[in-house]
Amino acid sequence: MNSKLITILGPTAVGKTKFAVSVAHIFNGEIISADSRQVYKFMDIGTGKDLYEYRIGDEKITYHLIDILEPSDEFNLYTFQRMFYNSYNEIISKSKTPFLVGGTGLYISSVIQNYKMTEVDFNSPRSIELNNFKEDHLRKLLLKLKPGQHNITDLNSKERLIRAIIIAEAEETETQFPEIDSLNLGITLKREEIKTRITERLKLRLKNGLIEEVEELINKGISYEKLNYFGLEYKYVGLYLSGSINYNDMYQKLNSAIHRFAKRQMTWFRKMEKEGTVINWLEPASVNKAEKLINEYLDN
Repeated sequence: MNSKLITILGPTAVGKTKFAVSVAHIFNGEIISADSRQVYKFMDIGTGKDLYEYRIGDEKITYHLIDILEPSDEFNLYTFQRMFYNSYNEIISKSKTPFLVGGTGLYISSVIQNYKMTEVDFNSPRSIELNNFKEDHLRKLLLKLKPGQHNITDLNSKERLIRAIIIAEAEETETQFPEIDSLNLGITLKREEIKTRITERLKLRLKNGLIEEVEELINKGISYEKLNYFGLEYKYVGLYLSGSINYNDMYQKLNSAIHRFAKRQMTWFRKMEKEGTVINWLEPASVNKAEKLINEYLDN
């Protein structure tokens, strides 16, 4: 199993978790989540954790990087990559098979395309990620990385803050991660079926307490602005709870935004393929075909 990994990726709402649990059960595996939001506690419905799916009969499939951070904690590509390798090494040490599962393309790419985060690259995906934050948030992040930084007031532009953070993160560790050899299984469905699943799932989440979940986050001190960083569900429900939009607008805008998000996910995966990453595309019911591919991969 040295340096080997099974990656299960795909757009939202296609059933990646259920599929991954089925094959992990067959191959004595454990699952590492590649989801930028499921790391947070108290965010179950909006992130689609569906932890009940990690059971097959009486057996529970062990998962990693889920429910490990408070909503106030910082989580980013840099943090994910290090947490991934810690989990990966833990799984390997138990002679189990590691499965990376999720739909956050940037995080998946960082592992299977071997991003070198210790290198200072101002045009890296991390730069793009940091550019989504406001200057105040970037200053706080830089101070956390370099508490003794005295000239932070001189960093009066977003570009300079981002550069300073990237340098600080590169300097923080000289860890060199091993290159991962990954068998990549892409789970997908016809576009119309994905659209139907997204809409039905959203209706179910709203019925099952999504709005109440966001209210609880607000009660815990999470600002409406911070909700924007937790994804579409939290952003639009936050807008509804703040009175910025009515319920019908919230539902319609959120539903449309999730559909666009699924298309962007597929665009990212197609980009990975153009860059040389091989993805074996399967339907959610194709567990037997996945089993054959994994057997051949592990035997080589």
